[in-house]
Amino acid sequence: MFTVCALYHFTRFDDPAGLRQGLLDLCRGEGITGTLLLAQEGINGTVAGPTPAAIEQLLSHIRALPGCAGLEVKLSTAQDQPFARMKVRIKREIVTMGQPDVDPKARVGHYCTPEEWNALISSGDVAVIDTRNDYEVEIGTFRGAIDPQTRSFREFPEWWERNRDRFHNKKIAMFCTGGIRCEKSTNYLLGQGVEEVYHLKGGILKYLEEMPEEESLWEGDCFVFDGRVSIGHGLAEGPHELCHACRRPILPEDKAHPAFEEGVSCPRCVDEFDAARKERFRERQRQIALAKARGERHLGRE
Repeated sequence: MFTVCALYHFTRFDDPAGLRQGLLDLCRGEGITGTLLLAQEGINGTVAGPTPAAIEQLLSHIRALPGCAGLEVKLSTAQDQPFARMKVRIKREIVTMGQPDVDPKARVGHYCTPEEWNALISSGDVAVIDTRNDYEVEIGTFRGAIDPQTRSFREFPEWWERNRDRFHNKKIAMFCTGGIRCEKSTNYLLGQGVEEVYHLKGGILKYLEEMPEEESLWEGDCFVFDGRVSIGHGLAEGPHELCHACRRPILPEDKAHPAFEEGVSCPRCVDEFDAARKERFRERQRQIALAKARGERHLGRE
């Protein structure tokens, strides 16, 4: 079993590029794979290690970085290695919202534990908003949650501006996979004059880990950005796979659909790509097949 670690923390890094090599060397030395993002606003990422001790070495290193003692961490397991390689990238934002005035270090909404969350979202004067992308919401969300149908987090502020009048005199409760988007979205709404803003601490991952299924208000599965694709209650691996053409989650029965072609199309994206693009996808699949025949590991991406 591999130990999967989702982590983030907002803090000030004066020289994020200077931190990159130390993290990369440690991860490679411990056999850790995945992606870490560094920016002046902090660190974010999901990685997997061959042992819990390997992940603990990484966490100890990150917690020793400036302002990172309060690092937010969610641990789970995967049967197979969920990432092909290790990447440490320098970004403008560790989660892209495109709002330069948003600063989660200044203030955020009220945190709710999973137990508090159930009571909160069952109240009639609360609007529950899912801040994730449309394809994530499609396979699972909280009962009664509003889906903004955004393709990326960058679209959330525009959606809010178009819909804010719907939520007059309402408390706002927001959630995301691990909590990081809500750090920014709650700060944004507070800056827009919303008085009561709440978010699920630790996100869906913490909720599915701690909340007994018989008491849960979660419906479906939770999309994750690794080889598992989805997880359910108790953080058990879900049934979904990934369409390597459009990067959306699909179920095993989708592979029996006439529109499915491995790495080329699925029922959701069959009409989204022209013939030339599909032929490039087919060539990529041929190269993946050759790599597998040589015993190499390859995750298909255009």
